[in-house]
Amino acid sequence: MLADEDLHRHAIENLERADALLFGRVTYEMMEAAWRPPAGTGARPDWMEPFARTIGAAKKYVVSSTLDRVDWNAELVRGDLGTAVQQLKREPGQGLFVGGVKLPLALTELGLIDEYEFVVQPRLVGHGPTLFAGLSKYVDLKLVSRLELGSGAVAMRYEPRR
Repeated sequence: MLADEDLHRHAIENLERADALLFGRVTYEMMEAAWRPPAGTGARPDWMEPFARTIGAAKKYVVSSTLDRVDWNAELVRGDLGTAVQQLKREPGQGLFVGGVKLPLALTELGLIDEYEFVVQPRLVGHGPTLFAGLSKYVDLKLVSRLELGSGAVAMRYEPRR
């Protein structure tokens, strides 16, 4: 991923559109390691600090059967994933922002994602996780917005066709 100021600004806007973040264990641990204070002086560019503050302040839910506890403004989600996420979605507010690879696949299988955003980066790689690998059914999507970022990345937002 090509991290630039535009991408981080866009990520802040996405986080501000949600009441909470929903992560699986791996994504939670990766984001916590990268963004939880304190970062040493000069550890990252100044333009990354607004994102660090925004994600640090955000309420987080972590889906994990292996973690005993979480902090960094987070709480564990246990039990049946579908039931737990449906309960979170019923709470008043703007909704949840989901990140990761395995969790979005599971939520797609359950029909619990209302909107997808894919950021296509201008870099080819021959390794890494494959999004939605093993999805058991087609999910037809309708493009609702498109944003070109300064790096050449394109953020495309879709809703499932129902």
